[in-house]
Amino acid sequence: MEVRGGNMSPKIVRVSVRDVRFPTSLEQHGSDAMHTDPDYSAAYVVLETDGGLKGFGLTFTLGKGTEIVGPGERSDPPGDGCSPKCCVGSVGESGGQGALMAFFYLAEDEMLREGYPAYTTSCAWLGYSDQQLQQLCTDALKSGWTKFKVKVGADLDDDVRRCRLIREMIGPENTLMIDANQRWDVSEAVGWVSELAEVKPLWIEEPTSPDDILGHAAISKALAPLGIGVASGEQCHNRVMFKQFLQAGALQFVQIDSCRLGSVNENLAVLLMAHKFQVPVCPHAGGVGLCELVQHLILFDYICVSASLSNRYVQTISDASLSYKIPGYSCEMLESSVQKHQYPDGEVWKVLPKK
Repeated sequence: MEVRGGNMSPKIVRVSVRDVRFPTSLEQHGSDAMHTDPDYSAAYVVLETDGGLKGFGLTFTLGKGTEIVGPGERSDPPGDGCSPKCCVGSVGESGGQGALMAFFYLAEDEMLREGYPAYTTSCAWLGYSDQQLQQLCTDALKSGWTKFKVKVGADLDDDVRRCRLIREMIGPENTLMIDANQRWDVSEAVGWVSELAEVKPLWIEEPTSPDDILGHAAISKALAPLGIGVASGEQCHNRVMFKQFLQAGALQFVQIDSCRLGSVNENLAVLLMAHKFQVPVCPHAGGVGLCELVQHLILFDYICVSASLSNRYVQTISDASLSYKIPGYSCEMLESSVQKHQYPDGEVWKVLPKK
């Protein structure tokens, strides 16, 4: 990013917040047991300075949520408004930095050669027909995908049928995950997932209310004999909740969300805690901008914190493995796309009914 004007202490002179919505509900993209017709959207923030430097940020929503998030988006000058819940101090300073840097370069080289393991949800949204599901699985397998996530939770018989179909499509050697999007209570989650154990899912994601830490712990304990882990965290809003989830043994997979937590600092704190408890981090993504943001967090986790790829996967919609070298947080959206999908006056929404 270029800084024009030679201003070494730029001041923010303009903040814009735009409501960008994509009509994903038209074809059931993003549909799950809790959100049957979502329009994947974002509150898109651009900060402009007197020196020409621009900063970009976004928060993923499902449409209506942008009307709540958008008006609250703002920027405080550095050092202001920084509470203990959303900022962390210096971490990781100790001796042996030479050895750490040597590993850093080796790990970076490995990522550039081999990429980071990734999975896809794009094949199995809940609203897809069997024919569409089969075609998308076939295409994904041809493209090299080996890890697939399926939305479940609306109807048990339908879930059993769909999961059997997908397992048959991808074969026994590939990885399957299931995601209920908070649909069940604790006992219902245990019974429902037990019925799906035959397809050997690696994890059940968000089996119950995201605030029920002890409920997640009970589900984890009940499903452990079946070899099924619990993944959650996309609704956790600070590191304190993650601390309690980890202390309770409630998660076997930590799912940080780049927009739900207080940006980079809070996410790094959770990465460190997950490493302390030896629980792998598999970030939540898939929404507007999330896949672009979390790629940086998981590479930091591997190179600087965990040094492990065991049971670690990132959700993406592009490649079956990821590696990036260009600096930045990947928040800038294409201006042409923003203008086209801006709600309610963009080109797309002028011809679609308002929600």
